[in-house]
Amino acid sequence: MSSDPSLSSGPASGSEQDTGLLSPVRAGTAAEAATSDRAWLRAMLTAEAALARAQARAGTVPPEAATVIGRVAGALTPDPADLALRGRQSANPVVPLVADLRRAVAETATGAATGAARYVHHGATSQDILDSAAMLVCRDTIGIIGADLDRAMATLAGLAETHRHTLTAARTLGQHAVPTTFGLKAAGWLSGLLAARARLRDLRTPAQLGGAAGTLAALGGDPALPALFAEELGLAAPPVPWHAERSPVAELGAALTQTSGALGKTALDVIMLAQTEVGEVAESSTGGSSAMPHKRNPALAVLVRSAALQIPVYGQLLASAQLAEHERAAGAWQAEWHATRECLRLTGGAAATTAELLAGLRVFPERMRANLDLTGDRVVSERLATLLGRDRLDRAAAQEGPLRRTLAGEVPEEAFDPAGYLGAAQPLIDRVLTAYREQS
Repeated sequence: MSSDPSLSSGPASGSEQDTGLLSPVRAGTAAEAATSDRAWLRAMLTAEAALARAQARAGTVPPEAATVIGRVAGALTPDPADLALRGRQSANPVVPLVADLRRAVAETATGAATGAARYVHHGATSQDILDSAAMLVCRDTIGIIGADLDRAMATLAGLAETHRHTLTAARTLGQHAVPTTFGLKAAGWLSGLLAARARLRDLRTPAQLGGAAGTLAALGGDPALPALFAEELGLAAPPVPWHAERSPVAELGAALTQTSGALGKTALDVIMLAQTEVGEVAESSTGGSSAMPHKRNPALAVLVRSAALQIPVYGQLLASAQLAEHERAAGAWQAEWHATRECLRLTGGAAATTAELLAGLRVFPERMRANLDLTGDRVVSERLATLLGRDRLDRAAAQEGPLRRTLAGEVPEEAFDPAGYLGAAQPLIDRVLTAYREQS
């Protein structure tokens, strides 16, 4: 047994934190910082302060109390590890956080604000605060993801334009199919990211306020209060409390799953195109190996794909959590928290890494053409079958040698030119680029 204290097991110390050692795709990214424990705690305290301000506007909390609650909440820096341990007794971290906030307000409030502590979390329930905090974290992280998607899409638009005439082999089921252009492939990647970006823009991030069971009873029964609360937070106003109606969270999971899929598709294609035997693109990353100095692995694309494989699992959990019993789910709500954070920070990491990957992507048109030529004139066999009929082409294809020799005189010579069999590649590229410009 090792005597090295760094390898010992036991309770984690308060100074330990998840640095992304086993999730490098999001390590050091803005999305990771935006979804950290401290970011979630800051969002919860922001929600508590906003609640007091909204209630002051509604006339149910003295303005002096709201002011001191906001000031104390803004300065409070609780220890996440301590709150996590204390939160075990109530199955959520809001209960101990509210206790700390009340104590701090009581110690601070003077004069007209004396007694302000009784207005902390006034009439609210833990889910009001944690759900609203989650939507704040989601809103901020989605903004980060969107900015990185914009960077990736700008690069893809440039690749689509630059390589609109760069011939390459389209591959179906891993085999050469028909001629295409690398510009159209890049436009296809861009199209997927455009759809994901649009969906993220349409996501709802509503505030949550309903009290113990969504009736607003302890909050004065004022149906206008949730809208005031949402306004204070800069979130959407919910039509009704959504304690047990979890579509905002399910929609988030679905949108991030779609986004990760579009990013992962791009990454997987890069991995395949960067294979030694293919060599049509290469990353700017060093992609080193611990054992084989000659290797240059597509490390960035590998990281993006790793995230894209994980996110749908968390997204499925968020969809399943819609099965919430009555007015408060027992366990399903708690299960959302980690899944929500992982969806956000893995997608954020994948978006940032994709933007980096594409910005440094090296494209080798001459290699694309050489690989296309491996199939010879048979790469346009679909076109020849259209001109001659499938039976005649099958007989010709069964013979040795180039088809142009076997079919000499039966079809014009230009029919064998792969550059002449690109179909609607150019207008399709233009269509995607137009959609990109309109959305930008």
